[in-house]
Amino acid sequence: MKKIVQLSFVVLSAIIAFTSCKKDDHALNTTVAPVNTLIAPTNQASISLQPATGASIVFQWNASTTQDLVLYEVAFDKADGDFSKPVYKVLADGSGVQAQATITQKDLNTIASLAGIASSSSGTLKWTVITSLATNAKVGTAVHTLQITRPAGFAVLPAAMYITGTATEGGTDITKAVAMKQTAAGVFELYTSLQPGTYQLTDQPNANGTKYYIDANGIIQLGNSTTTITAATKPYRINLDFTVATTKIVSIDSLGLYMSAYNTEIGQLSYIGNSTWEIAKLPVTFYQFSWGRDQRYKFILHTSAGLEYWGSTLANNVDPSGQPASYFFLVPVTNDQWNNTYKFPAAADTHNVKVDVYFQAASDYTHTATAFN
Repeated sequence: MKKIVQLSFVVLSAIIAFTSCKKDDHALNTTVAPVNTLIAPTNQASISLQPATGASIVFQWNASTTQDLVLYEVAFDKADGDFSKPVYKVLADGSGVQAQATITQKDLNTIASLAGIASSSSGTLKWTVITSLATNAKVGTAVHTLQITRPAGFAVLPAAMYITGTATEGGTDITKAVAMKQTAAGVFELYTSLQPGTYQLTDQPNANGTKYYIDANGIIQLGNSTTTITAATKPYRINLDFTVATTKIVSIDSLGLYMSAYNTEIGQLSYIGNSTWEIAKLPVTFYQFSWGRDQRYKFILHTSAGLEYWGSTLANNVDPSGQPASYFFLVPVTNDQWNNTYKFPAAADTHNVKVDVYFQAASDYTHTATAFN
């Protein structure tokens, strides 16, 4: 048995030695043949981008003649670039192995921005395909140009927005910049007061934030400039849409509490700062109908653009006692006398009520109504 084990060891050793000395005929060949034919988009094609609604663009080319499996990337560069430092690269479909890449218009808008093409303008991009095998990569010999027309707005949308400056409630301390409410991607809203002075926009409440400003035409611009306020101090609603770089700013003249049965406003709330309106003492008397006493109410916001009614998400509401916080949420509603109203607590009848309305960025717009003697 011992002799058999020794013999097996000698044979195994010989096999290993023979294998080690034998030339590896299957070593990886890392020679890469570059892509030399681009198919689509055709050279000098014109693309007018519609990032929100436009279909994706398919980039196609003839496959590399390399025998082994390769990876493809579409590389983009400025009109005068040489692809040594592309402004952007996109992996081909199928995790990089297909001879095409499907690229959204949103991404193309970002690529055009990185290449220096401004919003609401046209410019030239060029593209080619980089073929890679292991650590070897070859830039394609074929290059196509694209004439890109960008829409208004920003290719890279801010995820947050703040307002700061002498005209704002937070002053010039950037750490106290007033946060805006994001209502959609790249869209922000803020109820706040502005006083004579200047303000600017930033996506971070610190010195590292990207700065924006609103120009004289109400267009959002990138840069460190400021916007000047000369009017007297008053509350405003500021709406910013970075997808189209536009603004809508309206002043708020008053906020009234509308009682349905009287079909009129029975009191006015005053702006007290921090996106809050308040009336500290409002006498309330329910209206007497034959069937009982009516306690329904909602709000009317008086703005420079007209009247806005704010009320409940529900057309018909119950008594507020024991209801969840969502009962008091505020949303835009119609001017219907009865629908989408709230009900005062029963204790409010022939008593005083303290009412606060909160159009604050950190939460749902809401209000409170508290009865007292």
